[in-house]
Amino acid sequence: MSSEDTVRAAVGGAAAGRPPLLRGQGPVVGVVALGGALGASARYGAGLLWPNSGPAQFPWTTLLVNVAGCALIGVLLVAVTEGRPVHPLVRPFLGTGVLGGFTTFSTYAVDVHRLLAAGRPGPGLAYLGLTLVAAMAAVWAGAGLTRQLIGLRSSGRTR
Repeated sequence: MSSEDTVRAAVGGAAAGRPPLLRGQGPVVGVVALGGALGASARYGAGLLWPNSGPAQFPWTTLLVNVAGCALIGVLLVAVTEGRPVHPLVRPFLGTGVLGGFTTFSTYAVDVHRLLAAGRPGPGLAYLGLTLVAAMAAVWAGAGLTRQLIGLRSSGRTR
């Protein structure tokens, strides 16, 4: 079977009577694409508002975008798994789409390379480690705070 036949079978379900792999996935693909466009646009806007000029400048904008996005991922995942029931498209729209488009670990890798190539190994390695630690801490903090808020609401207490 050619690669074209394989793709046609996956999309159309023509091979061996199997159901198509992508059947019913249109709404998910659509909300991920829409969310990704929104998240990437927000990240681009952050870069316009707080540009890092020059290859040797510390990439604060990328660091802050990634940490903020990771905190929101922690909030989202707890909210959709432990909070009130949500529509099945909320998680792919917000998580994979918006926050996946907003966070940019590919730019993070390019920024590390750029700092190292500019002869700034100290800031490059600091950025490498700081981003990883801060991103993980942000997910943990976002998830923990959301769990506390959900717990307060479910027990009837509010602040």
